[in-house]
Amino acid sequence: MGDIVLQMKNITKRYPGVVALNSVSVDFEAGQVHALLGENGAGKSTLIKVLSGAVENDEGQIVIGGQEYSKMTPLISRTHGVEVIYQEYNLIPSLTVAENICLGSKMHGLSNKGEMIKTTQRIFDQYRIDINPRMYVRELSPAQQQLVEITKAISKDAKIIVMDEPTAQLTMSEVQKLYEIIRNLKAKNCTIIYISHRLEELFEITDCVTVMRDGCYVTTVNTGETDRDKLIALMVGRELTNTYPDRNCATQEVVLEIENVSSYRNDNCSFVLHKGEILGMSGLVGAGRTELMRAVFGADKRLGGKIRLNGKEINIRSPKEALEAGIGLIPEDRKEQGCFLNMTIEWNIAISNIRKLTKNRLVSKKMIAEQAEVYKKKLNIKTPSLQQRVGNLSGGNQQKVVLAKVMAANTDILIFDEPTRGIDIGARHEIYQLMSELVQEGKSIIMISSDMEELLGMSDRIVVLSEGRITGEVQKEEFSQEKVLSLASNE
Repeated sequence: MGDIVLQMKNITKRYPGVVALNSVSVDFEAGQVHALLGENGAGKSTLIKVLSGAVENDEGQIVIGGQEYSKMTPLISRTHGVEVIYQEYNLIPSLTVAENICLGSKMHGLSNKGEMIKTTQRIFDQYRIDINPRMYVRELSPAQQQLVEITKAISKDAKIIVMDEPTAQLTMSEVQKLYEIIRNLKAKNCTIIYISHRLEELFEITDCVTVMRDGCYVTTVNTGETDRDKLIALMVGRELTNTYPDRNCATQEVVLEIENVSSYRNDNCSFVLHKGEILGMSGLVGAGRTELMRAVFGADKRLGGKIRLNGKEINIRSPKEALEAGIGLIPEDRKEQGCFLNMTIEWNIAISNIRKLTKNRLVSKKMIAEQAEVYKKKLNIKTPSLQQRVGNLSGGNQQKVVLAKVMAANTDILIFDEPTRGIDIGARHEIYQLMSELVQEGKSIIMISSDMEELLGMSDRIVVLSEGRITGEVQKEEFSQEKVLSLASNE
């Protein structure tokens, strides 16, 4: 057993009507990658916020650097070398990469931009990160911004680095680069607290896993002494069988035909969607999958090509026209594009079909409430009240609200863009079951996914894009990771 660098003892945090953390105790060793695992709402994020001083605990103590604190503050936390890399990046878009990395660190005294660039480049070279320090953050991809956030933490000589869903925006090659960085940090005796819903990552990079459920500590296990099924059972309190539901409802009836559609990112893309089918859409980051579907949905301008719905050509110029035609989009970024975080669940579900909830030119509160109740039960949205702000829900329940909003518009074709990104295994299982039920009801789904296991497990057929073009199509009987990746790489 290594040296204990951090102890969180009997940490309790209460909010009105809910106990977010219930006497949680966890020890963290120096030079280990220690995973926190649990469903959304298990208390992982609250525990990290208590550690960083962003949230004040009601009870318990934190022992760090040989000192015990009943309350943590951001200043004390950083003084002890704690750095947290949240899912929502804390970068200043109008500053350069070098300026962002030097800001607030020991290098902040560097007033010469040239020195900032040299210092940043030295760190990049050490960890083999290929980013120009002179670029402005606003010019970077989400994956590059993630690497800048990590570099920022490294530059501050952090002793404990918390990584919250660090691979959510990364390509497979970038994930391997992240693993390499983590191994280098381990070698320097840095402790990594790693939060991820992707279980395969835990077996690749972590030394031990602490499982939390409903605000409580469940257990800590050595990663090498457990397996995927055991971790899932510990997380959800039950065994989840049949991760990808069996179904056989895809027909040969074509409901949507995309012919030579072009957008600012795509060129002459053609494919068809059948009734009752889940059509997977694969490609590396930047392949143009999202952009193609946004052009079909009318969110981005279509520069050419035709769209036929049930054999009839239609001209969709806006999301409103797409919804009226029966096509709905569940976007990749649910927080920014999918729902109104400051509004209630009722309001979010109603907004896409407000005309149907209007009587004599007045919006019917009763009809809005009744509709929301229907979808709450149908989609198993976990909330104490339909008047709850969507921003207060877990990621999985936010995704269900977005889905309810689209379903309420009476859509027959649903486009799911990264449907389970950032969602825990229990909620993910529910989303898969819902998708399966939708196609069994005769609806059709286009699913964009960067999760290869999900793509192969849920799709009836897979269309692959590379650099804005469709490079191939893979039938169910031909499914393999190698075949999909070969088309995605345009080899």
